[in-house]
Amino acid sequence: MLTEKDAKLIYAYDAERLVIEPWGADALRVRATRSHQMPENDWALIPPPVKSAAIINIFEDHAEIINGKITGIVDKNGKITFKNQKNHVLLEEYVRNYQSASSLNIEAREFKPVLGGNYALTLRFESDPEEQIYGLGQYQQPFLNIKGCELELAQRNSQASVPFAVSSLGYGFLWNNPAVGRVSFARNLTTWTALSANIMDYWITAGDSPADILENYGQATGTVPMMPEWAMGFWQCKLRYQTQEELLGIAREYQKRHVPLSVIVIDFFHWTCQGEWKFDPQYWPDPRAMVDELSQMGVKLMVSVWPTVDHKSENYPEMAEKGFLIRTDRGQRITMEALGNTVHYDATHPGARAYLWEKIKENYYRYGIQTFWLDVAEPEYSYYDFDLYRYYLGPDVEIGNIYPLMYAKTFFDGMRAEGQENIINLLRCAWAGSQRYGTLVWSGDIGTNFESMRNQITAGLNMGMAGMPWWTTDIGGFHGGNPDDPAFRECFTRWFEYATFCPVMRLHGDRYPRSEPLGKSGGGICSSGAANEIWSYGDEVYAICKNYINIRENMKPYIMELMKQAHEKGSPVMRPLFYEFPDDKTAWQIEDQYMFGPDILVAPIMYANDRQRDVYLPAGEKWRCLWTGAVNAGGGIITAMAPIERIPVFIRDGAAVSPL
Repeated sequence: MLTEKDAKLIYAYDAERLVIEPWGADALRVRATRSHQMPENDWALIPPPVKSAAIINIFEDHAEIINGKITGIVDKNGKITFKNQKNHVLLEEYVRNYQSASSLNIEAREFKPVLGGNYALTLRFESDPEEQIYGLGQYQQPFLNIKGCELELAQRNSQASVPFAVSSLGYGFLWNNPAVGRVSFARNLTTWTALSANIMDYWITAGDSPADILENYGQATGTVPMMPEWAMGFWQCKLRYQTQEELLGIAREYQKRHVPLSVIVIDFFHWTCQGEWKFDPQYWPDPRAMVDELSQMGVKLMVSVWPTVDHKSENYPEMAEKGFLIRTDRGQRITMEALGNTVHYDATHPGARAYLWEKIKENYYRYGIQTFWLDVAEPEYSYYDFDLYRYYLGPDVEIGNIYPLMYAKTFFDGMRAEGQENIINLLRCAWAGSQRYGTLVWSGDIGTNFESMRNQITAGLNMGMAGMPWWTTDIGGFHGGNPDDPAFRECFTRWFEYATFCPVMRLHGDRYPRSEPLGKSGGGICSSGAANEIWSYGDEVYAICKNYINIRENMKPYIMELMKQAHEKGSPVMRPLFYEFPDDKTAWQIEDQYMFGPDILVAPIMYANDRQRDVYLPAGEKWRCLWTGAVNAGGGIITAMAPIERIPVFIRDGAAVSPL
């Protein structure tokens, strides 16, 4: 039965109830359930401030709901088709049953009962083999166009599932479900699955360009705050500064060398014990004096926070008693082994969020530390058996992907309550909507080679297309790399050049050989990596790095405009070529170049020993080489020279950008 109620189109048959309603500009939200009432969680979505004036028409054999550029059509058997304002089909449910003259008996919306009450959910759509799909977050693979890929909808170290996709057919699709599952963009079928759910929930929008679609998504899920200007420069980090004096010595050296430094980072195990969230006074005796000295240098201090609570922590008994820790359904209550047996705080529990923030406020924030590195944000488990863990909001398999969003919300809400604006915190993971809580995602603990670097280029672009404009990497990668190794120096240099044209330019890594721990308790139990400052890689690399830090400083006015667009519209900072040139068919095929904002084209060097590469210059513009000033017409491929000190960069001719 098809009916209209409260400006919603409703289809009901047997136990299923389907609701389609307008949700922001040119967009519809679709929900279906077999529960006795419709669950009301909005998850990633923000209720629109003004209800759209959708048009609903009910006919004898179908009904339609029209909201601006998108129309949803439901036939008498419940099949859904979406069209744009030009009457082109955007997306259509895959149905093969007797009503569709098929004996396969396959439904588009499958609710398969799971022992205990919920359903294993499957949603199927017809697939256009020529469609191109972008977004979905960060996966460690080389494909920018994820058509033909199968992706796990789950959070892992270096994997961030942000289930929003942009299609070349002119729509954006949000799988508004935090359950663990999978998505397959096969040539014959698109399939979304959730291991445990009591509702099917998604949001779809139509747009004339990728920019239109991302802007609609930003309105529906929120945008990043305005990035503070201090965050737009160079960030220094390593594994790990072991003492207060060591860290201050590094900052003083940058100042002595007249190298601009925006942020310096205190990494993990500076604390007395995991889950106590405070400096070990043996190694960090005067946080206030440290922050004050850095401030006088114009340097912000970022401090690492882990969500893990050691069984030996002074806070463990109270947090366990109050239900503030993740539970395990089987075996011992240990979720991660990391220099101790630990359990993560339950970020989905409002009481746990308030409890953690009070600790942070007392032990860090009051010293003037106002930006945090929220590590292990997936959360990382020693064993990724998702059916083992249970949260305040439900089983991990049902709601677990929302953890990084709630982790970010813990700090965002606390900092906002203190009156802070322009909040930015570094997290290793994200979910849809995380951006509105000031989340800067980095790509996790990745390899230190050119192959890993190539994966980060596609990961960063797809994060931007998934509505996450703040993104960065560990320059040079994380796992290893010897600063004295010539091969690693080359990879590091090319990575440094590329990172200059990323949303945030941040140096980090666990370099070899490692140093020894300083003690047997508290912050002394963890070893550290080798030196990882720009002068650690020899004079030639140092000179190159210093030059690119200055290039970054010169671009700050331009970057400020990009961050304003991200804040106001949800625009990605790093953009695939087609984002700026949607009418250029070749631009849709290029996966190893990108736009840094509207005017700077970047073509990273991604292979060892390369000293030149082919670069496609989009049609309709003239392009000026950053290094030589030579101008080339767009619409073709040129060979760009790339000696070790140069990354191929081209500026739209006439654009007011002066990186040098």
